[in-house]
Order: sequence, then structure tokens, then C-alpha cells
Amino acid sequence: MSDERLGVGFVGGGFVARFHIRSFQSVRDADVLGVVSRADPTAEEAAALARELGVGNAKPDDTITDLVPDPAIEAIWICAPNFARLEVMTELVHAIESGQGELRGVACEKPLGRNAAEARRMLQLVERAGLLHGYLENQLFSPGVVRGRDIVWARGAALTGPPFLARAAEEHSGPHMPWFWEGELQGGGVLNDMMCHSVEVARFLLTPPGAPRTVLTPKKVTAYTSCLKWQKPRYAEQLAQMSAGSLDYRARPSEDFARALVEFEDADGGIRVVEATTSWCFVGAGLRLTMELLGPEYSMEVNSLDSGPKVFFSREVKGDTGEDLVEKQNAETGVMPIVSDEEAEYGYVGENRHMVQAFRAGEMPMSTFVDGVAVTDLLMAAYMSAEQERTVPFPPPNLESFIPAVARGEWNPGRK
Repeated sequence: MSDERLGVGFVGGGFVARFHIRSFQSVRDADVLGVVSRADPTAEEAAALARELGVGNAKPDDTITDLVPDPAIEAIWICAPNFARLEVMTELVHAIESGQGELRGVACEKPLGRNAAEARRMLQLVERAGLLHGYLENQLFSPGVVRGRDIVWARGAALTGPPFLARAAEEHSGPHMPWFWEGELQGGGVLNDMMCHSVEVARFLLTPPGAPRTVLTPKKVTAYTSCLKWQKPRYAEQLAQMSAGSLDYRARPSEDFARALVEFEDADGGIRVVEATTSWCFVGAGLRLTMELLGPEYSMEVNSLDSGPKVFFSREVKGDTGEDLVEKQNAETGVMPIVSDEEAEYGYVGENRHMVQAFRAGEMPMSTFVDGVAVTDLLMAAYMSAEQERTVPFPPPNLESFIPAVARGEWNPGRK
């Protein structure tokens, strides 16, 4: 294995894989060399994108076991859909243990598993194979989040005490692909899809720089979920058409709105609170990420739609719909924000720089599968709380065997 550059292979060639591939334009000492995807023709398209951008001479491969024997590929980025990640990890470890090849490390997109049992199995497998492992939570590396956190802790917290409340929200008008909307495939709805971001970035903000996030101990979780928009007949029909009839949100919806409060205890017995909100119902310019950190005499705020330039187009400016201004864009006219460099602003550049540097140095990244398990546990506790309509202690009983009702196809607030 070369110490000069890290050869990277991707499993998955869809939307999020392409975000990562574009971010590698700003990552030194790494080359994207292979892409595997079961969804033709995404592997060829993602590999072609890597070659076009000059981030590596990527080639499409047919199977995961084509990546592992390639001596030039030293790390795998798992960007396959939620329902395929455990199978992917199992195949990778089998290939390594059967002597087909070697790897330095594996990085996996969020969430690590659709439930606590899957997340734990992912961790067990990567540890059994003796690999370095990174949990890909891009928002921890967003420049505004990182810089704001550092300043607040260095100035406000140092003089007046640590922060006690972190708020994080992720909102847009709904996922790109039909499988995201299907609870049994995705593992839930918007809570599983996006609150993994919000809970973890809020936990990160509340953690002193340089300290592991385990210095905060979860104590209890209170959550609420609903299907506010997409179960209505008009919008349920839109989903049915978009999915060629496979989605029936009148009978089998997933939650499109979720809110959770997580109470933590710090090492001194102090209370720290995370307030997380996620929605597939937000009709605004596009994807909106907001984070706040509040302490005794200070606060900080990040809003992804307020960080860059804005443009205005009158009714006379006609154009095709697209996402050339912001992810999940909802309009082409009026006042619109521009996210100038989405891969950098959302944290993908910083995240992938960090993972590459850690794997090349033979070190564990600052975000690992252990963190992925911790996040999944909090999400499952939130589902428990919402289903039981009460605050649950953490960890709640039967957490490791719990499957949310929405993931079993048994949740329907419209029946109440």
C-alpha cells in the first residue's frame, strides 16, 4: 500500500456519492479509483464524473469483491442505500477475511444502520476485520459550525461557563429517490433520514473542543412524529406517481415531521439539552440547515440559506426547474439564495479531508462507527418516545431489538 496517496473505492453511485466525489476536488493525497453500484447505470455515471473532475481514474466495477482485490484501492466509502449497508459491510469483511485483498479503512454514510441491531453489527464487523473506520457525518465539518463552535468555547464558555442548549434543524421538501420515502427500506421517515444529522451536530456543539462526545451522557428522550403533509390525498397521489405506484402514503406513510429533546448530563452533573427538528414539509428556497448554541452570556447561529449571495428574478425570467442555486431547490423566480460551494458549506470537503488524512496516518478519525451506534441508539429512543407518547429514560429497555412501527409498515396516524 502506498503512503503517498490514498486510493478510494465507492460503493454506491447515487446522489450522496456524487456529493462526495465532487468534494474530492478539494482533497489532497487521494484518488477515486472505483465505483460499484447495483443501480445501473449509476456506477458508470459516478466513475465518469470522477474522471471528468480529475479526482481519479475511476472505473465502474461489477461487485464489491472487484474493489477489495485491487491493490490500488486502500479505503472504501459506503454510500449505498440504508437497506444495503449491512450487506455491503458483510461482503467487504468476507472478502478481506478470505484473503482476497487488504484495506486500511472504511467510511460509511449516515445512518450507520436502520436500527440499533444493524448499527451494532456494522461496528462488530469492522472491528473484526481490524479496519480503521469513519462515520460520515458531514455537518460536523461545516466551516460555519466548526468556526462558530471554536469561538464560542474559547471566549464565551471560558469566561461564563459551558453552553447548555443546542438547537439543530434540517428541513426540505422531500427526498429525491422513492426508497427514502418507504419506511421498511429506509428504516423510518424523516427522523431516521435527517435527525441523525441534527442530533449529532447538536451533540458536537455541546462538547468541549478536543473532548470525545462521550463526555455527555444521555439521560432521557422526548419525541414527537407526524405526517403533516404527505398523507393528504393530493400529495399522496404525487408520491404514488413519482414512485410508479409503489408508495401509498394513505395506507403506509412515514413521518414527514419529527422533533426530539434529548437531555444529557456532563461530567460535573450539569444538564445539557439538544433540541432537534426535521421536516420533509418545508417549502422555502431549498434545503435549510439551522444550528444554534446558547450559553449563560452568549449564543451562536448558523443558517445555510443566509450565508451567501442572493439573486432576484422577475416573472419574465423563465427557465427549467433544477438545483443550480441550492439543494432541494423549490423555485426559479423571486429572491433566491445561492450556496456558492455546497460541498464545502455542508461539510463534505472538510469531512473527506479529515478521513483521508486519518486513514493515511493509520489513525482513527474523530467520528467513527462508535459514534454512528450512539446516534442510532438516540434515534431509536426517539421513535420509542413518539410511539409511547411519553419521555423515555436512556437507554430504554429492549433498545437493541427495537424496530420502529414505521419501519414495520405498521404506523399510520391517519387511522387515529
